[in-house]
Amino acid sequence: EHGQVFTLIGTTGAGKTTTRRTLCGLLRPVTVTVTFDGVRLDQLKAHDIVTRGVAHATEGRRIFPNLTVEENISLFAFAAKASPKQIEERSYEQFPRLGERRTQLAGKLSGGEQQMLAMARALSSDPGILLLDELSMGLAPKIVEDLYEIVADIGRQGVSVLVVEQFARRALAVAQLGVVMVQGRVTAVGEPADIQDELSAAYLGGAA
Repeated sequence: EHGQVFTLIGTTGAGKTTTRRTLCGLLRPVTVTVTFDGVRLDQLKAHDIVTRGVAHATEGRRIFPNLTVEENISLFAFAAKASPKQIEERSYEQFPRLGERRTQLAGKLSGGEQQMLAMARALSSDPGILLLDELSMGLAPKIVEDLYEIVADIGRQGVSVLVVEQFARRALAVAQLGVVMVQGRVTAVGEPADIQDELSAAYLGGAA
């Protein structure tokens, strides 16, 4: 739904990456279709999917380290309806720390700031849905907490968010809906409180 935060959870090898790549057009499904806002996406190329309102902040951030913060954000603006100036203003309002570092090379940012930049760059395309892949990877718990507060705020602004996450508890805290995957199959779909048993089973009784 519009503005819904939706979390896809599973251990390594569960099928999260395959699902995410299929949604982005990096893999072509054989037996299913992918639609967003009534438009079929599975036969489109990846860059065309971006123009249809699907944006992706990838695992590992994949920013351009030798470009400035400002230049990184402008890269995705080709799909946006807003002007470059509006995109910049909106990005720095959402991520004030990036505004303070707008002329700094992205490779000089901290890990948390680089994740913010990856999110801001994806949001610059005016998406209807933002895909976030392993948001917490390699970051301190306090930084992860701050980033998930931003995720919740993005949802409140009307942008749907699909969070693909191995470490489940924090992601579910801001989600309205969760999906658990085990070995390529969906084993549970529901509100976070309703999938706790299945979540514990998926992680073999460990802390998720």
